[in-house]
Amino acid sequence: MTYVILDLEWNGAFSKKERRFINEIIEFGAVKLDDSLNITDRFSMLVTPQIGKRLSGKISELTHITREELETANNTFMHVASKFGKFAADSVILTWGQSDIHALMENFEYYAKSSNVSFLVRYCDLQTYCADMLGIYDKSKQMGLLTCAEALSIDTDKYELHRAGDDAELSAVCFTKLFDAEKISEYIEMCDAEFYRKMSFRTTYITDLQNPLVDRTKMIFDCPKCGRPAIRKSVWGCKNRHFKADFACTSCGYEFIGKFTFRLKYEGLQITKRTAPKKKEDKKTTPES
Repeated sequence: MTYVILDLEWNGAFSKKERRFINEIIEFGAVKLDDSLNITDRFSMLVTPQIGKRLSGKISELTHITREELETANNTFMHVASKFGKFAADSVILTWGQSDIHALMENFEYYAKSSNVSFLVRYCDLQTYCADMLGIYDKSKQMGLLTCAEALSIDTDKYELHRAGDDAELSAVCFTKLFDAEKISEYIEMCDAEFYRKMSFRTTYITDLQNPLVDRTKMIFDCPKCGRPAIRKSVWGCKNRHFKADFACTSCGYEFIGKFTFRLKYEGLQITKRTAPKKKEDKKTTPES
Protein backbone atom coordinates (compact mmCIF):
# COMPACT_ATOMS: atom_id res chain seq x y z
CA MET A 1 0.00 0.00 0.00
CA THR A 2 1.24 3.50 -0.82
CA TYR A 3 0.24 6.68 0.93
CA VAL A 4 0.05 10.17 -0.56
CA ILE A 5 -0.03 13.05 1.91
CA LEU A 6 -1.57 16.09 0.25
CA ASP A 7 -1.58 19.71 1.33
CA LEU A 8 -3.24 22.63 -0.44
CA GLU A 9 -3.03 26.38 -0.27
CA TRP A 10 -5.97 28.49 -1.38
CA ASN A 11 -7.12 32.07 -1.74
CA GLY A 12 -10.59 33.39 -0.93
CA ALA A 13 -12.07 34.60 -4.23
CA PHE A 14 -15.45 36.02 -5.21
CA SER A 15 -17.06 34.54 -8.29
CA LYS A 16 -19.16 37.12 -10.10
CA LYS A 17 -20.60 34.38 -12.26
CA GLU A 18 -21.93 32.39 -9.30
CA ARG A 19 -22.17 35.32 -6.87
CA ARG A 20 -20.41 33.55 -4.03
CA PHE A 21 -17.02 33.23 -2.39
CA ILE A 22 -14.87 30.22 -3.26
CA ASN A 23 -11.68 28.91 -1.68
CA GLU A 24 -9.72 28.92 -4.92
CA ILE A 25 -6.81 26.46 -4.74
CA ILE A 26 -3.48 28.01 -5.73
CA GLU A 27 -0.98 25.28 -4.78
CA PHE A 28 -0.78 21.49 -4.58
CA GLY A 29 1.98 19.86 -2.54
CA ALA A 30 2.32 16.16 -1.74
CA VAL A 31 4.71 13.38 -0.81
CA LYS A 32 4.32 9.67 -1.60
CA LEU A 33 5.30 6.96 0.90
CA ASP A 34 5.77 3.29 0.13
CA ASP A 35 4.60 0.51 2.46
CA SER A 36 7.86 0.88 4.40
CA LEU A 37 7.07 4.60 4.87
CA ASN A 38 9.97 5.77 2.71
CA ILE A 39 9.35 8.92 0.67
CA THR A 40 9.51 7.77 -2.93
CA ASP A 41 8.22 10.83 -4.79
CA ARG A 42 7.13 14.44 -4.38
CA PHE A 43 4.57 16.63 -6.13
CA SER A 44 4.49 20.43 -6.23
CA MET A 45 2.54 22.65 -8.62
CA LEU A 46 1.14 26.16 -8.50
CA VAL A 47 -2.33 26.87 -9.88
CA THR A 48 -2.98 30.07 -11.81
CA PRO A 49 -6.17 31.68 -10.40
CA GLN A 50 -9.10 31.95 -12.76
CA ILE A 51 -11.68 33.30 -10.31
CA GLY A 52 -9.94 35.83 -8.07
CA LYS A 53 -8.44 39.00 -9.51
CA ARG A 54 -6.16 39.58 -6.55
CA LEU A 55 -4.25 37.55 -4.01
CA SER A 56 -5.18 38.18 -0.39
CA GLY A 57 -2.49 40.04 1.53
CA LYS A 58 -2.83 37.53 4.38
CA ILE A 59 -2.28 34.61 2.00
CA SER A 60 0.73 36.32 0.42
CA GLU A 61 2.21 36.96 3.86
CA LEU A 62 1.63 33.38 5.05
CA THR A 63 2.77 31.54 1.93
CA HIS A 64 5.16 34.07 0.31
CA ILE A 65 3.48 33.19 -2.97
CA THR A 66 3.16 36.13 -5.34
CA ARG A 67 0.57 36.80 -8.01
CA GLU A 68 3.41 36.96 -10.53
CA GLU A 69 4.52 33.41 -9.65
CA LEU A 70 0.98 32.14 -10.11
CA GLU A 71 0.62 33.86 -13.46
CA THR A 72 3.99 32.58 -14.65
CA ALA A 73 3.04 29.00 -13.69
CA ASN A 74 0.23 29.11 -16.29
CA ASN A 75 -1.52 26.05 -14.86
CA THR A 76 -5.29 25.68 -14.71
CA PHE A 77 -6.86 23.89 -11.75
CA MET A 78 -8.08 20.97 -13.86
CA HIS A 79 -4.64 20.55 -15.44
CA VAL A 80 -2.96 20.32 -12.03
CA ALA A 81 -5.72 18.05 -10.67
CA SER A 82 -5.18 15.70 -13.62
CA LYS A 83 -1.42 15.63 -13.04
CA PHE A 84 -1.94 14.96 -9.35
CA GLY A 85 -4.44 12.20 -10.10
CA LYS A 86 -1.75 10.32 -12.03
CA PHE A 87 0.77 10.94 -9.23
CA ALA A 88 -1.61 9.61 -6.55
CA ALA A 89 -3.06 6.69 -8.50
CA ASP A 90 -3.84 3.61 -6.36
CA SER A 91 -2.73 5.37 -3.17
CA VAL A 92 -4.49 6.25 0.04
CA ILE A 93 -4.73 10.05 0.18
CA LEU A 94 -4.23 11.72 3.55
CA THR A 95 -4.77 15.38 4.46
CA TRP A 96 -4.31 17.26 7.70
CA GLY A 97 -7.98 17.71 8.58
CA GLN A 98 -10.87 17.80 6.16
CA SER A 99 -10.66 21.43 5.04
CA ASP A 100 -8.48 20.46 2.06
CA ILE A 101 -11.13 17.95 0.95
CA HIS A 102 -13.84 20.60 1.24
CA ALA A 103 -11.71 22.96 -0.87
CA LEU A 104 -11.19 20.24 -3.48
CA MET A 105 -14.90 19.53 -3.65
CA GLU A 106 -15.63 23.24 -4.00
CA ASN A 107 -13.12 23.64 -6.83
CA PHE A 108 -14.31 20.52 -8.66
CA GLU A 109 -17.88 21.76 -8.33
CA TYR A 110 -16.88 25.09 -9.89
CA TYR A 111 -14.70 23.77 -12.71
CA ALA A 112 -16.05 20.27 -13.39
CA LYS A 113 -19.66 20.85 -12.28
CA SER A 114 -19.42 17.91 -9.89
CA SER A 115 -18.19 17.92 -6.29
CA ASN A 116 -16.85 14.37 -6.68
CA VAL A 117 -13.04 14.53 -6.65
CA SER A 118 -11.77 12.34 -9.48
CA PHE A 119 -8.64 11.02 -7.73
CA LEU A 120 -10.22 10.31 -4.33
CA VAL A 121 -10.72 6.56 -3.87
CA ARG A 122 -9.46 5.91 -0.34
CA TYR A 123 -9.01 8.68 2.21
CA CYS A 124 -7.68 9.21 5.73
CA ASP A 125 -8.00 12.28 7.95
CA LEU A 126 -4.44 12.47 9.26
CA GLN A 127 -5.27 15.11 11.85
CA THR A 128 -7.82 12.85 13.54
CA TYR A 129 -5.51 9.84 13.34
CA CYS A 130 -2.57 11.68 14.93
CA ALA A 131 -4.72 13.25 17.66
CA ASP A 132 -6.12 9.84 18.61
CA MET A 133 -2.68 8.22 18.60
CA LEU A 134 -1.43 10.98 20.91
CA GLY A 135 -4.42 10.45 23.22
CA ILE A 136 -6.03 13.81 22.45
CA TYR A 137 -9.74 13.10 22.40
CA ASP A 138 -11.22 16.59 22.75
CA LYS A 139 -12.77 16.93 19.28
CA SER A 140 -13.93 20.48 20.05
CA LYS A 141 -10.31 21.62 19.68
CA GLN A 142 -8.54 20.64 16.48
CA MET A 143 -4.84 19.89 16.83
CA GLY A 144 -2.66 21.95 14.50
CA LEU A 145 0.17 20.42 12.50
CA LEU A 146 2.79 22.45 14.36
CA THR A 147 1.35 21.37 17.73
CA CYS A 148 1.58 17.73 16.68
CA ALA A 149 5.16 18.17 15.45
CA GLU A 150 6.18 19.80 18.74
CA ALA A 151 4.52 16.99 20.72
CA LEU A 152 6.64 14.52 18.75
CA SER A 153 9.84 16.59 19.24
CA ILE A 154 10.20 17.14 15.49
CA ASP A 155 12.55 19.94 14.44
CA THR A 156 10.39 22.21 12.27
CA ASP A 157 13.05 24.84 11.48
CA LYS A 158 13.86 23.33 8.09
CA TYR A 159 10.25 23.47 6.92
CA GLU A 160 8.66 26.51 5.29
CA LEU A 161 5.28 26.29 6.98
CA HIS A 162 2.21 27.31 4.98
CA ARG A 163 3.74 26.08 1.75
CA ALA A 164 1.99 23.02 0.46
CA GLY A 165 5.06 20.88 -0.21
CA ASP A 166 6.70 21.50 3.17
CA ASP A 167 3.44 21.12 5.09
CA ALA A 168 2.86 17.79 3.33
CA GLU A 169 6.38 16.63 4.20
CA LEU A 170 6.03 17.66 7.85
CA SER A 171 2.68 15.84 7.97
CA ALA A 172 4.45 12.77 6.59
CA VAL A 173 7.05 12.89 9.38
CA CYS A 174 4.27 13.05 11.99
CA PHE A 175 2.53 10.15 10.25
CA THR A 176 5.61 7.93 10.23
CA LYS A 177 6.30 8.58 13.92
CA LEU A 178 2.76 7.58 14.86
CA PHE A 179 2.24 4.84 12.30
CA ASP A 180 0.53 1.66 13.40
CA ALA A 181 -0.29 -0.77 10.58
CA GLU A 182 -3.36 -2.16 12.35
CA LYS A 183 -4.69 1.15 13.64
CA ILE A 184 -4.38 3.09 10.39
CA SER A 185 -6.75 0.68 8.62
CA GLU A 186 -9.52 1.82 10.99
CA TYR A 187 -9.15 5.41 9.73
CA ILE A 188 -9.07 4.71 5.99
CA GLU A 189 -12.47 5.11 4.34
CA MET A 190 -13.77 4.52 0.86
CA CYS A 191 -14.79 7.66 -1.01
CA ASP A 192 -18.27 6.46 -1.91
CA ALA A 193 -21.64 8.23 -1.89
CA GLU A 194 -21.80 8.07 1.91
CA PHE A 195 -18.38 9.72 2.14
CA TYR A 196 -19.56 12.66 0.03
CA ARG A 197 -22.78 12.99 2.02
CA LYS A 198 -20.70 13.24 5.17
CA MET A 199 -18.26 15.72 3.65
CA SER A 200 -21.09 17.87 2.33
CA PHE A 201 -22.83 18.05 5.70
CA ARG A 202 -22.46 21.47 7.31
CA THR A 203 -21.94 21.45 11.05
CA THR A 204 -24.36 23.86 12.73
CA TYR A 205 -24.58 25.32 16.21
CA ILE A 206 -27.91 25.18 18.02
CA THR A 207 -28.62 28.54 19.64
CA ASP A 208 -32.34 28.13 20.36
CA LEU A 209 -33.26 26.51 23.66
CA GLN A 210 -36.62 25.55 22.20
CA ASN A 211 -34.95 23.29 19.63
CA PRO A 212 -36.27 19.74 20.21
CA LEU A 213 -32.71 18.40 20.13
CA VAL A 214 -31.89 20.32 23.32
CA ASP A 215 -32.72 18.33 26.45
CA ARG A 216 -32.80 21.01 29.14
CA THR A 217 -33.13 18.43 31.93
CA LYS A 218 -29.52 17.46 31.26
CA MET A 219 -28.17 21.01 31.41
CA ILE A 220 -26.94 20.56 34.97
CA PHE A 221 -23.57 20.83 36.71
CA ASP A 222 -21.77 19.47 39.72
CA CYS A 223 -19.57 21.85 41.66
CA PRO A 224 -16.04 21.98 40.17
CA LYS A 225 -14.69 22.48 43.73
CA CYS A 226 -16.33 19.75 45.81
CA GLY A 227 -18.25 17.69 43.26
CA ARG A 228 -21.66 18.16 44.90
CA PRO A 229 -24.76 19.18 42.89
CA ALA A 230 -25.10 22.84 41.92
CA ILE A 231 -28.24 24.84 41.22
CA ARG A 232 -28.81 27.37 38.47
CA LYS A 233 -29.13 30.94 39.77
CA SER A 234 -29.92 32.83 36.55
CA VAL A 235 -31.74 32.35 33.28
CA TRP A 236 -29.88 30.78 30.36
CA GLY A 237 -28.32 33.27 28.01
CA CYS A 238 -26.80 32.70 24.56
CA LYS A 239 -23.59 34.34 23.41
CA ASN A 240 -20.89 33.30 20.92
CA ARG A 241 -22.85 30.14 20.04
CA HIS A 242 -22.98 28.79 23.59
CA PHE A 243 -25.48 28.95 26.43
CA LYS A 244 -24.37 30.12 29.83
CA ALA A 245 -25.89 30.69 33.27
CA ASP A 246 -24.80 31.33 36.84
CA PHE A 247 -24.59 28.35 39.18
CA ALA A 248 -23.97 27.90 42.90
CA CYS A 249 -23.01 24.78 44.84
CA THR A 250 -25.66 23.51 47.27
CA SER A 251 -22.94 22.32 49.65
CA CYS A 252 -19.93 24.66 49.69
CA GLY A 253 -21.62 27.70 48.15
CA TYR A 254 -19.03 28.10 45.36
CA GLU A 255 -20.37 30.24 42.52
CA PHE A 256 -19.39 29.65 38.91
CA ILE A 257 -20.59 30.00 35.34
CA GLY A 258 -21.81 26.92 33.51
CA LYS A 259 -21.58 26.79 29.72
CA PHE A 260 -23.11 24.42 27.17
CA THR A 261 -22.41 24.20 23.42
CA PHE A 262 -24.56 22.13 21.07
CA ARG A 263 -23.09 21.25 17.67
CA LEU A 264 -25.08 19.26 15.17
CA LYS A 265 -22.58 17.19 13.20
CA TYR A 266 -23.04 14.45 10.62
CA GLU A 267 -22.45 11.84 13.32
CA GLY A 268 -25.10 13.42 15.56
CA LEU A 269 -25.41 16.01 18.29
CA GLN A 270 -22.16 16.90 20.05
CA ILE A 271 -22.55 18.48 23.49
CA THR A 272 -19.72 20.31 25.21
CA LYS A 273 -20.02 21.52 28.80
CA ARG A 274 -17.52 23.50 30.81
CA THR A 275 -17.32 25.82 33.80
CA ALA A 276 -15.61 29.13 34.53
CA PRO A 277 -15.10 31.06 37.76
CA LYS A 278 -17.70 33.75 38.38
CA LYS A 279 -16.22 37.21 38.68
CA LYS A 280 -17.78 39.98 40.70
CA GLU A 281 -18.13 42.18 37.63
CA ASP A 282 -19.99 39.47 35.69
CA LYS A 283 -23.38 40.78 34.69
CA LYS A 284 -26.54 38.74 34.49
CA THR A 285 -27.00 37.08 31.16
CA THR A 286 -29.76 38.17 28.84
CA PRO A 287 -32.65 35.69 28.86
CA GLU A 288 -32.86 33.46 25.82
CA SER A 289 -36.26 33.74 24.18
